[in-house]
This record gives sequence, structure tokens and C-alpha cells, in this order.
Amino acid sequence: MSADYTQLPLLLRGGTVIDGTGADRFAADVRIEDGRIAAIEPGLASDGAQVIDVARKVVAPGFIDVHTHDDRMVLSAPDALPKISQGVTTVIVGNCGISLAPLVRTGVPPPLNLLGNDYVHPTMAAYAEAVEAARPAVNVAALLGHSTLRVAAMDDPYRPATRDEQAHMVALLREGMAAGATGFSSGVFYAPGAAADIDELAMLAAVAGEAGGVYATHIRQEMDQVIPSLNEAFATARRGNIPIVISHHKCAGSRNWGRTVETIAYIDDARSKQPIGLDAYPYIAGSTVLRSDLIDGVIDVLVTWSAPHPEMSARHLADIAHEWNCTQREACERLQPGGACYFQMREDDVQRVLAYPPTMIGSDGLPHDAHPHPRLWGTFPRVIGHYSRDIGLFSLETAVHKMTALSARRFNLEQRGQIRLGFHADITVFDPRTVADAATFEYPTQPARGIEHVIVNGTLARSHGTDVTQRAGRFLRRRSAIDPRINSLGRNLP
Repeated sequence: MSADYTQLPLLLRGGTVIDGTGADRFAADVRIEDGRIAAIEPGLASDGAQVIDVARKVVAPGFIDVHTHDDRMVLSAPDALPKISQGVTTVIVGNCGISLAPLVRTGVPPPLNLLGNDYVHPTMAAYAEAVEAARPAVNVAALLGHSTLRVAAMDDPYRPATRDEQAHMVALLREGMAAGATGFSSGVFYAPGAAADIDELAMLAAVAGEAGGVYATHIRQEMDQVIPSLNEAFATARRGNIPIVISHHKCAGSRNWGRTVETIAYIDDARSKQPIGLDAYPYIAGSTVLRSDLIDGVIDVLVTWSAPHPEMSARHLADIAHEWNCTQREACERLQPGGACYFQMREDDVQRVLAYPPTMIGSDGLPHDAHPHPRLWGTFPRVIGHYSRDIGLFSLETAVHKMTALSARRFNLEQRGQIRLGFHADITVFDPRTVADAATFEYPTQPARGIEHVIVNGTLARSHGTDVTQRAGRFLRRRSAIDPRINSLGRNLP
């Protein structure tokens, strides 16, 4: 069900405001008119507004999921239930070098198949038009994916690109940035991107940087070579003169557990020299395509989908290998193409990265998996409920900051991410006593608890206890200038 952007004013009465900046909470009513925040103070008169009682609830900016693969979901399932149900009001798509545009092709190589096999949007402008036509429940900001550009421009994306092919990629990227993309992403961990050298990456990053974009990257390796891979990413961004975001930072594999002490120190030092952000998800398991090189016989692997053996979805790889009387790597080969959850991190590393002040929150959920990772449905309530309230990793104000204002500034989302006069009214109301993730690895599609109301562009998009979703999302185009608080390299942006 869709809704017009113009609607009756709303008045959120009696709540506790956490404004997204990291500042202390305060008691106030919040009035919303014409899609914007019109007043923030106690005791506001109703004056014809629809009054919503939010006593004992927190009124926060809508959560911004900075790392998603929701490119297709916002078109094919525009109610966006995995996101709107957990308080997310904006998703950033096109991460890890994988974007739905610009590419027209049926049958795509991994990892592009994480978004499905049919690509029909020749330009970012065409994708933006499709988003506006679908009117999803959440706002959509888009990155242009390096692997997608390579597949669009090359007959064989697994080799170095020629000058003409690189010129084609540059033209596609420039069109996408002109159409309002928020930046450029790479996934050099994956085969199509891995064939590119730093010269190609820096050239494309510079195109996005000239247009005021950001560079988000799934680095080349998050295991033994994590430090050299970080160094390559930072060098790429310096050469491209562009702010960088390190995607889903982790130290993967049992040999690397505990190394986040080292990587965070390395990132912290680099941040004194260039603008760097990072994101993380609150789980010890990652999720991606099935790859034999990730099977080590030590970590658990949960199959999320398999094209040749769909009956093996939601089963552990070790059990499948035992049943087939083969090694886990052999079973992995037989199951491909497919996807899996890899339990490759340790809890202390996860907490260390989450607690690091510059870390934003991104789910990295895969909405097209038959049995998805629970992060698709549970990331944001898990940060608030488990990591902030239950174990006290950081304050509630800090938790909200990591998923709102910090994210909006990093990705140049204009007038979003804060409860502030005149800002777009993207708001999530939650019960701080009960908010929690319900999705598990066994039952990964359970909606979160404690999310009471979600407002998108001033429209009451979803309320607790109802299955009705009003859709008022927009395609968010990049603003014209980089936030000087980021571009100046200042430490005032944590």
C-alpha cells in the first residue's frame, strides 16, 4: 500500500528523544508536518495533528542500514519488511562491488548472483526511476559496483581491463554519479573485482570522488592478509582523493582471532591522514556465496541456498559432507552455485569493532537467500537490545548515533539521521526495555520485538501490531558537496 507524501501532521507525544548526535536524551514532543520535523519541545498542542502516545518510548532518527544488498528487494518486495520491521528507514544498496545497475544481462557470475540473475537497468538513472515507481517503504541510496561495471564493460571480467574497457567503465560511473549515486563500491575479494589492480580502482574512485561521492570497499582479504588489504584500500582512496568506508570490518578465520586489536590500531593511525569510516554487523558469522577456499574444517558453515541441491538449504556443511561421504570442500563444490553463513569471527573481535567510535552499523543481509542470515531481520534491534542494554558495550545514545547521524554524514545524506528542526521526518519509536532481535540462525525471518512505530518522510509507515505498511520511500540523490566535517580529516567526526 502506498501513501502520498502530503498527509495530516503527526504529533509524537510524551516520548524520550535521542536525537542521533550522541548527545544525552531529553523529554519532548515531536511534531511532523509536510514530511519534516516541525517542532521539538515538551507540551506541544495537537493543533489538528494525529496524536501518537509514545510515553516511556524512545523517539530516535530512523535507522540507516549502510551496508545492504537490497537493490532488487526494494523493487520486487517494496514493503521491505525485513528492514522497516526493525526500524530501518534508509538502505544503502550497491555494496561489495555489486549493484543492480548499470547492467543488462541474463545470467551473471558470482557474486552478482546474490542479487538474482536478471539485470535490466542499463543506467543508474533507470534504476532510480524504477525505485521511484516502486515507492518502497524505505529510502534508497545507491553505490555503483565495480564488479557490475566490469561485467557490463568487458567480455571477460576475470582479466585486466583494456584502456577502452576502462573508459567504458568510467563513462558508466560518470552517468551513475550524475544520476545521484552516493558513491562507488568495490569487492576485490571476489573474482571479477580481484582481477583489477590498484591503478584501475584508483582511477574509478577518483571519478566518484570528483563528483563528491564516497568509496566503500570489501577489501581483498579479511584473513591472514588483512593489514596489506587495508593498506591497499587506503592507498586507493588517497590516490582517488575520496573518503573511504571499510565494509563489514572483521578478522576472519581462527588464525586471526584477536587481531582486531592490531587492525583497529592500524585504522586509527590511518584516520589521522585521510577520511576513513567503517561498518560492521553484530554477529560472529558472515554470509556470502559458497567458496571452497573458505572451508577450513574448523569453522561451522551453514548452507543458505544451493541451486543444484535446494533441499540442503538450512543444513550444516559438515552434516552434508558426512551424508555424502566426502570432504567438506568436495561437498561445497557439489553445492555451487550457492550461499552460506560462515562462523568465522570471535565474539571479542566483534565487540571490539562495534565499540570503536567510527564504526557504523550495516546488516549486510542477503534478502534472496532461501534461508538467510538472521542479520537481515535483526541487526539494529540486536545492537540496541543485546549490545547496548544487556551487556553495556556502549550507551543507548552511542548505539543510536552509530546507526543514524554518523551514517548520514559519512554517506552525505542531506538533512537525515537526526531529530532536528527542518530535517526529513525519518523516525523510529522503540521501547528501550523490550527491543530485541528475534531472528535466529534456525529461524532467521522473525520480526524484531519492541519497534513501536516507523515514520518515513513524514508518513507513518508501520506500527507495532499491524501488518499494514504505508510506502513513502524515495531514491536519495547525493548532495552536491561533501560534508566539510568529513573532508577536512577532522577528528570531530568519530
